[in-house]
Amino acid sequence: MLVLAALAPRTPGVAGQPDRLDRFRQLALARDGLRQVDAESPDAYREMYALLDEEIVESLASGGVFASPGFLQERLDGFSEAWGAAALGVVGVGRLVVGAFQLSDAPGVNTVRVYGRLGGEAALLATVHREGRPVVLPLPPAPGGAPQFLAAWEGGASGWGTRALRIELVRQDGDGVRTAWSTAEQYPEGLLARSWALRGGALRVRYELRYPGWTPGCAAQTEREDVWRLAPVGGAFARVGRVQHHAWHRELRAVVARFLDAVAAGDGKAVAALVPDPALRRRLPARLAAEPACDAPDDATRPRTVSVAATGDGAPWELTWERAGTTWRLTAASRVLQ
Repeated sequence: MLVLAALAPRTPGVAGQPDRLDRFRQLALARDGLRQVDAESPDAYREMYALLDEEIVESLASGGVFASPGFLQERLDGFSEAWGAAALGVVGVGRLVVGAFQLSDAPGVNTVRVYGRLGGEAALLATVHREGRPVVLPLPPAPGGAPQFLAAWEGGASGWGTRALRIELVRQDGDGVRTAWSTAEQYPEGLLARSWALRGGALRVRYELRYPGWTPGCAAQTEREDVWRLAPVGGAFARVGRVQHHAWHRELRAVVARFLDAVAAGDGKAVAALVPDPALRRRLPARLAAEPACDAPDDATRPRTVSVAATGDGAPWELTWERAGTTWRLTAASRVLQ
């Protein structure tokens, strides 16, 4: 959710910072004493954000060194120290100051806040609320000179090294901002990313692919990495590269799925195409099904053989697949002793 807002500055005063820090600390302690459902609601943090807004707007109104991102970060560090659960950061983006504020892991609580000038006075221009931990990275100005930045929202870890990720290109538009590009549109099914980085103008995102045979928590499964760059026309990100890591696994699993379907259908011709050894075909059980277990390649990068778990006639089986040119063939199968 993107909200446009304006906050007028207060007259700077010596008592402002200690008073706001004390009030922020009191609110943090009060939040800890609330019931869980109340403590994690966005309303429970409204006044805490108001205090942060007042602190930043007052400093921006003072001008000079007080309006610098470095000075503002020092002020925010005091609030973070007052309540260790807060992660508060600001960066300068052209004539704007952008804050990435994390006060909770609860949905809808964390925010990106944009500060600048409104009618010649320092003000809060806009807020953006998403799920996850916000990260803000400055970008070169858009065509036409408008300040813009990258806002990333990182969700909780999956347990196997990936996490939900949403990245947006946010650009100043009049007295507010707008989202000029978003991974939510490029990846409508969502992103579970293993890594992402912005270096030298290139945005790289490596993420999971879900396909038949993919198993949570297993290593050496197929993942994709896309490379995006800002287009000179329009100023949005355009994809300029795509590679697959461990592409062999998705290819193998497509062959395994065809094999299991052929066995289930009693299609001897299709089975023979994937199992060239007649003696091995005769030893196969009449029914075979996939088993949700990790595959065992002899090499994670370019395997020659891979062991795949299956269930046949109610018993566990080990199927050994061997690379044959551009495809795979079943070269061994045995019942696993229990």
